[in-house]
Amino acid sequence: MFHVEQNNFDVIVIGGGHAGVEAAWAAMSQHLSVALVTMPGVAIASMPCNPSIGGVGKGQVVREIDALGGLMGKLADASAIQYRILNESKGYAVRSTRIQADKDLYSKNAELIFEMSEVTVIRNKVLDIKKNQSVFEIKADNGNFYYSDKLIITTGTFLNGKLHTGANQAEGGRFECEKSPGLTEIFGNLKKSPVRFKTGTPPRLNRDSIDYSKMDIQNSDPKTRNFSAENNAYFRNCEQVPCYLTRTTPETMKFIRDNKEKSPMFNGQITGIGPRYCPSIEDKAFRYLDRNEHHIFIEPEGLNLNTIYPNGISTSLPADIQEKIVQTIPGLELAKIEVYGYAVEYDVVDTSFLKQTLEYKEIDGLYFAGQVCGTSGYEEAAGQGIIAGINAARSFWGLENLILDRSESYIGVMIEDLVSNVRDEPYRLFTSRSENRLEIREDNVLTRMYPYRKQLGLSEYLDLFYEKYNSQYDVLLKLVNEVMFKESSADDCQWFDENSYGEIVERIFLTDLLRRANIDPYEVLKNYMAKIGLIFLDQVTLSVAVECKYHVYVTKMQQESEKFKKLLAKKINWEQFSDSKNVSFECRQRITRIRPETFGQLKNIDGIRPATLAYVAGVIS
Repeated sequence: MFHVEQNNFDVIVIGGGHAGVEAAWAAMSQHLSVALVTMPGVAIASMPCNPSIGGVGKGQVVREIDALGGLMGKLADASAIQYRILNESKGYAVRSTRIQADKDLYSKNAELIFEMSEVTVIRNKVLDIKKNQSVFEIKADNGNFYYSDKLIITTGTFLNGKLHTGANQAEGGRFECEKSPGLTEIFGNLKKSPVRFKTGTPPRLNRDSIDYSKMDIQNSDPKTRNFSAENNAYFRNCEQVPCYLTRTTPETMKFIRDNKEKSPMFNGQITGIGPRYCPSIEDKAFRYLDRNEHHIFIEPEGLNLNTIYPNGISTSLPADIQEKIVQTIPGLELAKIEVYGYAVEYDVVDTSFLKQTLEYKEIDGLYFAGQVCGTSGYEEAAGQGIIAGINAARSFWGLENLILDRSESYIGVMIEDLVSNVRDEPYRLFTSRSENRLEIREDNVLTRMYPYRKQLGLSEYLDLFYEKYNSQYDVLLKLVNEVMFKESSADDCQWFDENSYGEIVERIFLTDLLRRANIDPYEVLKNYMAKIGLIFLDQVTLSVAVECKYHVYVTKMQQESEKFKKLLAKKINWEQFSDSKNVSFECRQRITRIRPETFGQLKNIDGIRPATLAYVAGVIS
């Protein structure tokens, strides 16, 4: 156990959500004394919104967190009551895992881990933060003071939070929770976003009041792999249950449109900016005037909970209006609302003042992560949390920072996107945000993240796997490039299903067969391996199959982008260009505001003109 002198710690994390949990765990794992300060009465790693982990782009992040030694993948597997693969028909490049979680079990598992760890959990509200020389002083509402060398703020939606349900307004970070003081009230020197952000949640329904027979059933998929590489790929810790799919009706949307003046989103009551890619049902009603049918996913919140999360009807309309809206939806005609939906407005930090380590540029040792950075989603929060925790700890020990390259990691994509611009709306991660999504897939997370694990000293159990994987990968890749088939009727093609894979009418290499459209290369290669009696690691078979599928596209992309990638990575001295007469006044202002460290960050700044990019490229080339 660490010996903590009274209230002094190496690292303090403020906020016990998904970002805070990963940050505290990462810092503790690097042998530091860590305190996690969280609101009383708020469970650690709670799920105030949808009870799920993963999704498009997000599933990749969860596996990256796991590869970096984080907790989210393990907690998800321990509490998952349904597994699904999203975008399965669109190919492996965008295929993503999503689990439905028992939200109480998820939090209980997180609480148990921290009870058994060497992290000190302090359940108090923070009132004030000061920095005296190199030490942060945190004042709590119980009158106590806590001190640390490094401070990580992961306060989610709690900073000056305000809740809205119709005309009713209340202070709070979420339902039945207090708010924290505003960002500048806590720490006066910080630059917050010029706009407040807003998020929302749908009403929670009584599960016994729903007619599921009117809905489409969505069962758990036994072929979906667990998130954590340390777990058996297909073992389920919990009973698996179905979700259901229903839809809004013309009556639903008409009722919402007829009550526009009662919506805080449209009558001026809410001024915060909401997430474009996770809109409320009011947003959908007025954004898509010609569309009346929207999917609603009926998701259980836990095995022993009586509440259902109707994903797709987030709303802040008055309670009586919410009841009437719900009753227009097939299967929900008699549904009882247990908790009404609401919106929450909150303060966020100006992320253009953050480095790629997530350290605040103007205050050494201060880090931010999670929704306070203007992101939406548990996964985005956790991805930032682990990076902030790792870098705070490495800074404490005087070690090199950990910065994930956006060409190798979705976490790297997200963080560079965040720090390169002033956010004007909540950020959500998608596979489409990556220029390199053909190569940063779920199936190859362990191999592409392995060098980062080595940098962190986390190789351990993966060392043997990685060595075995590499040796088998080379052998199997050589095999698929050398094996040739003559025609479908030949003896060596008796395993071959013409109806599924297409007819072979001339000689073809196995690698070319795997590239055929409308086939699953993994299933084809697995069947061939079974036919010839060779056994490889399942991960090797999957990776070789997918690499063959995308080889032509990846090679072309690499050839076109290699030079540009080197240019993006080049360091620049922002001060040199902020004073240059060869750069427009507007661009100089933006460069001074963001202070880009690389050409890639400069390129990502909104409003930077092509002429400026051409000039800077010429200077640094």
